Amino acid sequence: MTAYLLNLATLAAIFGILAVSLNVLVGYAGIFSTAHAVFFGLGAYAGAQVALLVTPDVALASLAATALAGAASLCLALPALRVRGEYFVAASLGLQMLATTVFTQAQSLTGGIGGLVGIPPPTLLGLDVSSPWAFFAVCLAALGACLIGIRLLMRGSFGRSLMALRDSESAARAFGKDVARLKTLAVAVGCALAGLAGALFAFQEAFVNVESFTLEQSILLLAMVIIGGVGTLAGPLVGAVLLLLLPAGLSFLPFIPPTDIGAVQQLIYGLAMTLLMIFRPAGLAGRPVGQR
Repeated sequence: MTAYLLNLATLAAIFGILAVSLNVLVGYAGIFSTAHAVFFGLGAYAGAQVALLVTPDVALASLAATALAGAASLCLALPALRVRGEYFVAASLGLQMLATTVFTQAQSLTGGIGGLVGIPPPTLLGLDVSSPWAFFAVCLAALGACLIGIRLLMRGSFGRSLMALRDSESAARAFGKDVARLKTLAVAVGCALAGLAGALFAFQEAFVNVESFTLEQSILLLAMVIIGGVGTLAGPLVGAVLLLLLPAGLSFLPFIPPTDIGAVQQLIYGLAMTLLMIFRPAGLAGRPVGQR
């Protein structure tokens, strides 16, 4: 039971990084992306390849994953510069579908449908961090660093400019803000952090394949941010923990057959998001509009 809970806590830390990284786009910059799992996947494959071919050092693998995902973020930044609103959602949906196909077909890089297996246990600067407690500490430290970094960024001029862009792009441009640069930087920061989460996920699972980086995963990440509270530091963490605990909690209910857990989970996601949009659009951790 301890091992199960520790595995769940480690996944919560990894998905916490993913959710706060998506919040940079959705919550602070107002860019609604349905392709965040693409950059999660790029980071996971990059981290896995570094571990398999070069070294299982989690710092080096995470660095490579972060750099690759940040560089590839241009694929998302380009449509973000040209279109907005529902047109950008459609463009990111297309990128997600394209990437899923590439992940499936590029067998030499991703292992195809079978994925990459046998990822070696992680080390950190020569130290063995393969035990569950040690790797949980590594993931928790990475999450803490991400939260501190995002808090510092959002309290500075960059964060204030992003939020101005989110509230009114036309007004931000009229006040002299470089909208193109702000959007590109926001996408790069969010996607790079998603790559970091991907590398940690590859070491945690010791196996990666395309099923973890599909449109369903992107929607789940979006749900974590919206249910928790967009534009807040704690909201995405609350959403990530709740939505990760949900399937685990459902599995303990004897009157739900194991084969129906996925369907019940989707119903609860949909119902929760609908009710939140009606009664608390700011999310569980967000402040109601009247209290801002």
